Amino acid sequence: MRVRRPMVAVLIGLIGLLGLGVVVGCTHRSTAVPPRPLEQYRPAYHFTPDKNWMNDPNGLVYYRGTYHLFFQHNPQGTTWGNMSWGHATSTDLVNWTEQPLAIPQTFDSEGNSIEDIFSGSVVVDVNNTSGFGTRTNPPMVAIYTSAYTAAHPEYAGLQAQSLAYSLDQGKTWRKYSGNPVLNRNSANFRDPKVCAYDGPAGKYWVMVAVEATEHRVLIYKSTDLKNWARLSDFGPANATAGVWECPDLFPIKVTGSGQTKWVMIVNLSPGSVAGGSGGQYFIGDFDGTRFTSDTTVTGDPLPPGQTLAGFDDGSYENWTVANEPGNAKNGPWGQAPATGTLPGQNSVGGYVGAGLVNGFNDGDWPLGTLQSPSFTIGKPYLNFLVGGGNHPHVDGSQLANDPPPGRLLFDGFEFPDGTDLTTAGWALTGDFTPDRNPSTAGGDNYIGRKRLNTFEGGPKGDDNVGTMTSPAFTLDQDYLSFLIGGGGRTDGTLQAELLIGDDVVRTATGKNDGVLNWQDWDVRDLRGRQARLRIVDQATGGWGHLTFDHPVLGAEPAKVHSLETSVNLVVDGTIVRTATGGNGETLDWTSWDVRDLVGKQATIKIIDNNRSGWGHVLADQFMTADAPAPPRIERFDWLDWGRDDYASVRFNDAPNGKIITLGWMNNWDYATEIPTSTWRSSMTLPRQLSLEQTSAGLRLVQTDVQEMANLRKKPALQLRRTTIADESLLPVRGDVVQIDATFKPGTADRLGLSVLGNGQQKTVIGYDARTSRLYVDRTGSGNVDFHPAFASIDDAPVVLADGRLKLRVYVDRASVEVFAQGGLRTITDQVFPPAGADRIGVWSSGGSATIESLTVTPLRPMSSRR
Repeated sequence: MRVRRPMVAVLIGLIGLLGLGVVVGCTHRSTAVPPRPLEQYRPAYHFTPDKNWMNDPNGLVYYRGTYHLFFQHNPQGTTWGNMSWGHATSTDLVNWTEQPLAIPQTFDSEGNSIEDIFSGSVVVDVNNTSGFGTRTNPPMVAIYTSAYTAAHPEYAGLQAQSLAYSLDQGKTWRKYSGNPVLNRNSANFRDPKVCAYDGPAGKYWVMVAVEATEHRVLIYKSTDLKNWARLSDFGPANATAGVWECPDLFPIKVTGSGQTKWVMIVNLSPGSVAGGSGGQYFIGDFDGTRFTSDTTVTGDPLPPGQTLAGFDDGSYENWTVANEPGNAKNGPWGQAPATGTLPGQNSVGGYVGAGLVNGFNDGDWPLGTLQSPSFTIGKPYLNFLVGGGNHPHVDGSQLANDPPPGRLLFDGFEFPDGTDLTTAGWALTGDFTPDRNPSTAGGDNYIGRKRLNTFEGGPKGDDNVGTMTSPAFTLDQDYLSFLIGGGGRTDGTLQAELLIGDDVVRTATGKNDGVLNWQDWDVRDLRGRQARLRIVDQATGGWGHLTFDHPVLGAEPAKVHSLETSVNLVVDGTIVRTATGGNGETLDWTSWDVRDLVGKQATIKIIDNNRSGWGHVLADQFMTADAPAPPRIERFDWLDWGRDDYASVRFNDAPNGKIITLGWMNNWDYATEIPTSTWRSSMTLPRQLSLEQTSAGLRLVQTDVQEMANLRKKPALQLRRTTIADESLLPVRGDVVQIDATFKPGTADRLGLSVLGNGQQKTVIGYDARTSRLYVDRTGSGNVDFHPAFASIDDAPVVLADGRLKLRVYVDRASVEVFAQGGLRTITDQVFPPAGADRIGVWSSGGSATIESLTVTPLRPMSSRR
């Protein structure tokens, strides 16, 4: 179907009036067989393991016509653990076939795990320098991190570099008997990337690996892959809020020039530009010994503005310090601002002056608030520095942990000592025994002394299996609320259930977190019925347990217990702006646009209501200003500006000298909780890199590999020179598509696309012409509540070219990858839309925009999924 010069709104309107229900060419059903049960988020053309957990790509290499993808893999479950190398192969980068497990974790003679196989790389030792093969049958050599467990007799708790080799093109692997080949007696020395160097300094193997917590890349050389000599270090530099991981170093030609530069990729987590996990890069030179960066950013001038509070005089001035009852003396803040890093804390950076608010006083455990005096908002922006934990404020939440009013069931499990669940009428099966239930250990944020905990309820910890079923009770109120924590499973193996007869009518599970929080079931349609509670645990391995406490039947649902570490602007008693850290100890600028609040009285309220990891907040230099303060982090170079491209490294020996990378499409902020079923995580699309001269200097450009053409069908829709003045659906649907679009903003303030829509929810890809920023808004994209850090608007600065915005967007059921301006900027985000959400739209606001061209192309699934 080809439409010439239509008004999109008119076109869609005519279709609706005629009742044609037109759907053109790229519905879910037309591009792939239906997904397997519970697998609506299984991508069609991104690699995922058939089952179980996957994270970083490892050992990317091309050899004898085949691309090899090894990856961090848990062969026993859908969460991180039992780390081994999985393996997949492809002849064209887009059709992948999973192979048998490549390099498994190591066990001792008694079956105890003594070595996990962490990230690394693979080289083809064509000259047999290692001696593992022959020149006619050169070995593939894997260089990986041995993460030795506490059970290892010699290297307990250390990370060192080891070798394995294959003489059958990656089908089977043998670990080298002389492992480890490089040991620094460090607990954080990992992720070796090895490649062949042939330059003025000689010909040898070069390894880059990280001292993760020191933000250093260590460079080594070897002639045989077994014996390594230290050459130099690089870093710390640019982004250092999280640990450094998965480095890479390679030469690349500058497009249109005879010049060759070197690129150092350094992934970090947390602390990326979009929050959580991401990859930065440096451009410079490598002389065979030392990498010298041309793009390290130095200097940090204070932005213009008037300071409200800088915490530099040794006091909190007139701010009100409030600590939780029982800890009034110390609390998270101490009696005065911190002067930097506190005892037990990783190094704090990014603050200005002599003092800052640091909620790590006495560690992450204390809770409290810190509130400013009232002030009048007089300028359009409020700028400040923030860091620490990524635990956002949730509207409607409570700082306390109060249950809702109502009838407490089963006495909240606070039975007298000597009374067990069976005495109270509960039925136990499997590993659960009366003497262990209810439990008095495990979890956090429970009420009282006792609760149900399937880890403690039997002798096997996370490997306990069985059920606990309550006696019947009457549903005589509108809501059943309860505290729940522990593992999060979506396959029905670990959940609290509400039973009517033998029918399961409601379920709930944890979030892979030891902290219990309130959930509720709306049971208004079940009032008057007899019901039972059942705790089901058929899950084993990490987070294979559930914790449950304090069920209440009441007229209203419970308020979620806030776990925030936040900075908030309060007007008339209401939080109207909020910010949190990025799970890092480096502060950066955040700006609130308060133009609509000028003239109002306000206070700043800093809240630390979290006891767990990163359960603290950092803040400094509150300033009113006429303009927003640019975040320091945007001065650095990033591979991707979305939330879900991490551990990106390149394929060794890619044909024709191409630089092709692959990343893990996930984020450690929420990786273990994404709502997939039998597997977790996918890889990004492979991307070809080039180095281009831009007005801002040399920058990496990422494009989809040309092999993507193998998956393209005929275009389903093409538009030319079309005006948009509002929001309209296109007469085509699809959740497995490629969209190519060129826009001119015209008079519009904002414009863009929407994908994976169903009438109520959608993922928005937009461009703000006022700020020159491209963004992906997934706050209304479907399932966004499984983790508080997931819902996000991820944006990047994008300059129009000749007044035009050019986009290529790949949509694949549960992800969007946006390539802007020919790949100068990319944004990669996972999304989890409702079943059947496949509508595609275009929109503008504040004026009209022009679609110069738009093509929607359905894509075939990879061959293994057809």
